[in-house]
Amino acid sequence: MVANTTASPLQVEIAPHPQGLRVRVQGEETLANTIAYWRDILAAAKSAEGNGLLLLDELQGEPLTEEQWLELVVHTDSEQLRRMKIAHVKPRGLQEIEYCEIYARANGVNARVFVNEAVAELWLREG
Repeated sequence: MVANTTASPLQVEIAPHPQGLRVRVQGEETLANTIAYWRDILAAAKSAEGNGLLLLDELQGEPLTEEQWLELVVHTDSEQLRRMKIAHVKPRGLQEIEYCEIYARANGVNARVFVNEAVAELWLREG
């Protein structure tokens, strides 16, 4: 599945993964794009086998602010997120987004942020 938005270029590739879903996102890092790709993920997760998510985040630009991450949490289905185990891979670097993981965990979401896909895959599989 590939989704595109017209406001800023966004490409979302969603594929099955042994643990649930593998998602690769590319484009401009904006709050609107981030909300859009999470909505795509949550829609796909409803029919996925497994509750794991390997998210390869290749968005470019300024990272979201702490306030924007909080807004993202407010705009997503928290109940559905709590049923997922999320390995969020930022191969370009963490960009000081530790609060993304902090907010997720504070809201009962089992999520970790990684810079290496192999390490994220291992955590997703083994915990």
